[in-house]
Amino acid sequence: MNTNALHVRRPRRPHAAFTLVEVTITIAIAAIAGSALLLGATASIQTTDEAMQRTIADGIARQLIDEILGNRYAAPGTGGHDVTLGPSAWESSGSGRERYNDIDDYNAVRIAPPEDPYGIALGKDDGEGGLRHLNFQAPADFLENWRQEVDVYYVRESDLTTRLPLGQTTDYRVVEVRVYRNDPTGGDRELARLRRVIAYVPPM
Repeated sequence: MNTNALHVRRPRRPHAAFTLVEVTITIAIAAIAGSALLLGATASIQTTDEAMQRTIADGIARQLIDEILGNRYAAPGTGGHDVTLGPSAWESSGSGRERYNDIDDYNAVRIAPPEDPYGIALGKDDGEGGLRHLNFQAPADFLENWRQEVDVYYVRESDLTTRLPLGQTTDYRVVEVRVYRNDPTGGDRELARLRRVIAYVPPM
């Protein structure tokens, strides 16, 4: 038996590795997937921010309409039919709305940025005409581009959705409160709107 038999060489298998094309395709797929994730995260952040703004605006609107409806319907002696809606010279000479004592005083209120009844910016006020502690104040620019608006007007008794022209009165008024935010790129955006119909009930 020949022990010096020749050994047959087996061909070497190539090492497992990525080619340049495969690496390029992998990077492209990862980039597309990353972009999709980033877009999804951005959209989620924007949706959350929008929801937060609308929640804050709703709270501001409800606080203001509660303040308005806590006043009497109209000044005594008018029978609830003030032709001119709005504050008197004395009522409007306060630092804020602290002298408003009738619902009609709030007609045409336009305040930017939003303030409490004493003329102090919301987020800084303590609700009693003073400032809250610095640690509990909102950032200075938090509501900088926001605006409160109020309209008070008469509506038809037979159709409470129809606004009457100036000078006409009924026993029914509407108080409408709106909150806007001015977006430098898109203009004013309405974030909240509340509308209440109130009726005059003559004293017994």
